[in-house]
Amino acid sequence: MRTPLVRRAAAFVAVGALALGGVAAAEPPTPTVGAAGIGDPYFAEAGNGGYDVTSYRISHTMRLKTGRLRGQTQIRARAEQALRSFNLDFLLPVTSVTVNGVKARFSRPSKHELRVTPSTVLAAGASFRVVVGYRGKPGEYRWRGERAWLADKHEVVAMGEPQIAAWWFPSNDHPRDKATFDISIRVPRGQQAIANGRLVSKKKTRHWTTWRWRAKEEMAPYLAFFAAGHFELERGRTSDGTPWVNAVSEQLRPASRRGALKFLRRTPSVIAWLERRLGPYPFADAGGVVTSLNTGFALENQTRPTYPELYDWRHGGGLLAHELAHQWFGDLVAVQNWRDIWLNEGFAGYFGDLYDAGRSLSAESSAVMLSQRWQWLGTDPSFWAVDIANPGPKQLFNQQVYVRGALAVAALRQRIGDHDFWRLLRSWLTGRSHGSVAEFEALAAEISGQDLDSFFDAWLRADRRPAKTVENGLVAPPT
Repeated sequence: MRTPLVRRAAAFVAVGALALGGVAAAEPPTPTVGAAGIGDPYFAEAGNGGYDVTSYRISHTMRLKTGRLRGQTQIRARAEQALRSFNLDFLLPVTSVTVNGVKARFSRPSKHELRVTPSTVLAAGASFRVVVGYRGKPGEYRWRGERAWLADKHEVVAMGEPQIAAWWFPSNDHPRDKATFDISIRVPRGQQAIANGRLVSKKKTRHWTTWRWRAKEEMAPYLAFFAAGHFELERGRTSDGTPWVNAVSEQLRPASRRGALKFLRRTPSVIAWLERRLGPYPFADAGGVVTSLNTGFALENQTRPTYPELYDWRHGGGLLAHELAHQWFGDLVAVQNWRDIWLNEGFAGYFGDLYDAGRSLSAESSAVMLSQRWQWLGTDPSFWAVDIANPGPKQLFNQQVYVRGALAVAALRQRIGDHDFWRLLRSWLTGRSHGSVAEFEALAAEISGQDLDSFFDAWLRADRRPAKTVENGLVAPPT
């Protein structure tokens, strides 16, 4: 730090330079501490400020019998401001941290936050590399009232929404900061490990096998996953040549395992069905995983959704269509903030419902489905009580967001017409990494040339069932 005398001397030199027609050198920006949150109004500590991640390289050893994980994550990022320290979202005990190959100090401002202080300040715009070593039992940790880790002594599946990353790797854990992923999982020989993207290597030693997967397209941290245990694997290619890998837990009963494999084999045909209207499948790899764990939900992990065991595998087509539609709505185009969840669930729900209603993508089938659901839901005030454009953190995955959200999509199609509806969806999915409900509403108005404020208020925000009118998309407009 400069003394007052030095500061006065520096000021005198600067004034003299200006008097002589020179230009004083600009002071470098003052280094700051990167924010402990990215600014999501629902989750104050989700994500972090001050930097943008470009890639994660995760290397883990997973011992299922003890539930212990040991690993290292290498993060490549770019500083968006001059940083004297920055945060990562992570719950497990940390053993070491380096920044650009030099040992860095680290601390815990809270249970969820890992603060890293490099040996030297990171300049604004500089690329840097962080390597974090850690070990622990993810199943012992709870955050925001939830134990997100899903595992028993035979199997583990790291999947969850809106939170799971912090249980198994340090990250900037928010959909706004997408990155590429390279995931290596070492398991006892004879077990399998599955993750996102493509299997690039499988290395065996006497006692261990390391499975390495690489996802070349950027994704949000919560969409990164791995499953480990005893799985039956199948491989193939879609009609357009996209490779797929399916995995089904061997912990399932034989009949259920056969049903699960048959269920997953429908993935290529469902992708082709969606491509007819949404455009090419957005990723280089596809597939799915069925776990024996009692998850209670399916999840759209990028390139490889995960499903629970179903009671009847013959009737799961709508679920497949829902999770695969998420590859476009939610994965390709992520939410700007978690309150924008309708953009994920409303559209995935809509395509899942259409698939269940007969696999027709016609306007007539959509209108029939809309009319039937609107009548069936009746005037139950509790169903219309949630503002699905801003449902609140405790109601992110409320059924109203899914069911009412899908009806809103069907009604929008009828309100603006088929031509503009598909133009809108294609435009929304082109060249966009993230989006908000407000941005979608504005684009819908622009493409259709209509004032849609009252329509979106009625379907997303009002606390009553929309009236059966042309304006609300419940009556076909006159031709």
